[in-house]
Amino acid sequence: MDRKWLVTGIAFVLVVLVALGMIFSKGKESKNLTDLKAPLKSPQELSQEALSFKKEHEWLKAKEIYGTLMTHYPDYEDMEAVQKNLEEVNLRMIFSNSPSPQTVVYEVQNGDTLGKIAKKFSTTVDLIKKKNNLTSDIIQTGRKLYVWMGTFHIFVDKSQNILILKDREDVVKVYDVATGANNVTPVGTFKITSKLVDPVWFKAGAIIPPESPQNILGSRWLGFDLPGYGIHGTVEPDQMRAQVTAGCIRMRNEDVEELYSLIPIGTTVVVKD
Repeated sequence: MDRKWLVTGIAFVLVVLVALGMIFSKGKESKNLTDLKAPLKSPQELSQEALSFKKEHEWLKAKEIYGTLMTHYPDYEDMEAVQKNLEEVNLRMIFSNSPSPQTVVYEVQNGDTLGKIAKKFSTTVDLIKKKNNLTSDIIQTGRKLYVWMGTFHIFVDKSQNILILKDREDVVKVYDVATGANNVTPVGTFKITSKLVDPVWFKAGAIIPPESPQNILGSRWLGFDLPGYGIHGTVEPDQMRAQVTAGCIRMRNEDVEELYSLIPIGTTVVVKD
């Protein structure tokens, strides 16, 4: 499939999602850069301004400008770069302790653990640790932690073999995936009910350990509430954007590890043809 056509198709999907997110969002100021009125600056000027904010780690300002570019200039010749830059900015906001509307400061109470805090805020231990540069699970009473308050959900488009990670109506990142051969990946709405690091593969009664080259599950498993199905890594990273699996959704290991660190148990996954 032609690469330019794919990029254009994904950009169109993202523009629609960004616009819908702005229409239905509440409490945004009229001067927000992502308002629906046309910007006064050219896409080239906006792109340079966003890059300047990005270099200064002004993630929120850069995000607003990239959102404006995607909404008002979907045919911009460097839209693929804009999309990638926006994805990087989104993840920097999530993983860093820089100010953002979805980040709160929580003071550790007596008896708290990272697991309890993660459950309290519907996030993950991995994300809390990365956001606060923690190297262990030990936390001291009185310490102030930055905690992400977003609500992630996942959309899988089998027709394009992409996985879209969203925070409410905000598109965070688009990943290449592989889905089931002959369209066997089930469609519907599912929940993540299990998360495993270096999963064992139970194949027709055989137990294949994670270190075995025959284990096709890669480095992470995110299991659905439909037994036997889920999102996992791969030992064949070149086979993305294709229908080649037995029914699960495959991602590159580095991508599924990133996703694993972000989404908690209970995350919604919508799969469509």
